[in-house]
Amino acid sequence: MGLQTASAVEQRKRAMNWMLRDLHALEHMLAEGMFDVSHPHIGAEQELFLVDRAWQASPVALDMLDVVGDPHFTTEIGAFNLEINLDPQRFSGTCFSDMQAQLDDFVDTCRDAARSLGHEIVLTGILPTLRLSDLQLTNMVQNPRYLALNQALMEMRGEEVDLQISGVDELHVRQRSVMAEACNASFQVHLQVPPDEFANTYNLAQLLAGPVLACCTNSPILFGKHLWAETRIPLFEQSVDTRRSGQHLRQREGRVTFGSRWVEDSVAELFKEDITRYRPLLSPDEHEDPFDVLARGEIPTLAAVRMHTGTVWRWNRACYGVMNGVPHLRVENRVLPSGPTTLDEVANAALWLGVVTGAAELFPEVSRMASFDEARANFSNAAREGLASTMVWTDHEEYPAPALMLDVLLPLAENGLLSVGVDDGDVDRYLGVIERRVRSGYTGNRWQIMSMRGMNQQGELGQRLNSLTAGMAARQIVGNPVSEWTAATMKEGGGWEHNFRSIEQIMVTDLVTVAPDDPLDLAANLMDWHRIRQVLVENGDDGIVGIVSYRRLLRVMAANDETERWTDLCMTDIMQKDPVCVPPGMAPLRALEIMRSFGIGALPVVDDGLLVGLVTEHDFMNIAGVLMLQQLDGAAPDSVDG
Repeated sequence: MGLQTASAVEQRKRAMNWMLRDLHALEHMLAEGMFDVSHPHIGAEQELFLVDRAWQASPVALDMLDVVGDPHFTTEIGAFNLEINLDPQRFSGTCFSDMQAQLDDFVDTCRDAARSLGHEIVLTGILPTLRLSDLQLTNMVQNPRYLALNQALMEMRGEEVDLQISGVDELHVRQRSVMAEACNASFQVHLQVPPDEFANTYNLAQLLAGPVLACCTNSPILFGKHLWAETRIPLFEQSVDTRRSGQHLRQREGRVTFGSRWVEDSVAELFKEDITRYRPLLSPDEHEDPFDVLARGEIPTLAAVRMHTGTVWRWNRACYGVMNGVPHLRVENRVLPSGPTTLDEVANAALWLGVVTGAAELFPEVSRMASFDEARANFSNAAREGLASTMVWTDHEEYPAPALMLDVLLPLAENGLLSVGVDDGDVDRYLGVIERRVRSGYTGNRWQIMSMRGMNQQGELGQRLNSLTAGMAARQIVGNPVSEWTAATMKEGGGWEHNFRSIEQIMVTDLVTVAPDDPLDLAANLMDWHRIRQVLVENGDDGIVGIVSYRRLLRVMAANDETERWTDLCMTDIMQKDPVCVPPGMAPLRALEIMRSFGIGALPVVDDGLLVGLVTEHDFMNIAGVLMLQQLDGAAPDSVDG
């Protein structure tokens, strides 16, 4: 399956021959008018996160599948993710109510299965409680396809994945696998399209990606950092990027891409572009010549070219499929995030499907009216800023995203849905959800950020993220749209057993560090300025080489009472070398035992050789204070003596 073995050259050659044969068969089928042109169908895929009772990512996907026992459910690359495939719906009547009814049934089934295993589910673009330690390879589903894909992508890249995202905060981490992809969960929507309408419909999907995303954002937080309104976009683009450092100067698209131009005539252009620009990563184990299948009067699966396009992640993807023995084409929207509720998700789907359909009447050749570069910029702006962004429309004028949605796109969506016979009640209900969300400005992204701000300075960051996730899950069960949600509160995160399970939940990550050759006087000033009792000494590779405590500093200064003597010292002269370190996943109680046994007041936290945090005796005093307050709050007044 993978193409990075000793026989890689032969396998790649064979895969390329198979893909070309499939592409020629596709073009033949298009020319012969073999595709379904009846009333279109729509579909959707729900991705979600699996968490334990402490709201931490839990790799139990395979156990979940055993409990559920339904082929609609399948795995994703991360063992803490699950995917639900909904049945196709005829794009008319009560299709959206029917879609939500099936989705709710499946989500309830999933939630019941999770609870039977002592877990919960969360619908969100990025799980707020995700930790770097969750991205280890042991949390990848041990499926040959995922393992081969990871190996192929990493060998093609030839170096670690470098994630750099700058928003309100800044994230810069390195990964040795593509597991960062598992941080993303989406609600993917499919629209069946006749071949002669495909080019313009696909171009409209590209044009509308930014304006639609702006009002659907739901992924602002990753590893405790406030980044983009829809951080899924840059995270996914970087997590499977095979371009090495420095290659971005060359005009090459990453494997997660918005694209580089409008489609001119046919869906085949996108398949040709994928073959032209991207080397194959995977190949089917077997392949039957598609022309032999056609000669028998059957429809080929085109497995080779479909597998290849499945490893080129366009935000709007061209899909080939076969239903009831008839081939069809679809546009798959991969832009929309999972959550906040199933109602919000189906409303997002109705908006996108409606506005694409309505715009087709208004813009029969949108590529002649709109700029592709402006459409791509709109998409990026929406991912960064959400409803605060501005959009360039077909008149090349800028509009605030809410104004464009309310004044232009929602009326287009209504017309589009009514034109294909969608029930008036469905149109009013689901587009009404969008209208209220835009008028209030309360997207999933904004709810998360406002909740975190409301809990600011309460507890540790890990506790706030737990409370945010718990609040999210609770509101999803009620099912009201996110525009009606109240902010999450600290109390929703549960007690100490949820908030203090690992060092990663309580450690400080905003570290004050020095270099080995820095003067002692710098350490003294840093301790004074920042009111800290330890300064960590790290080398240029983010590795810790020593630690200097306040007590150690006082002893050195006392022993060298002449200022000229101790000011000549540097950190290597006095630091405790090779300090005791702990991993981020260690239980706090074990860390406390280590501190007591070694008689130290701080433990650097190291992950894969890199300094990631610090936990001190002061942190444990804070925990003790929280637990004492919880105990006092839980005591009834009449239980106090006298």
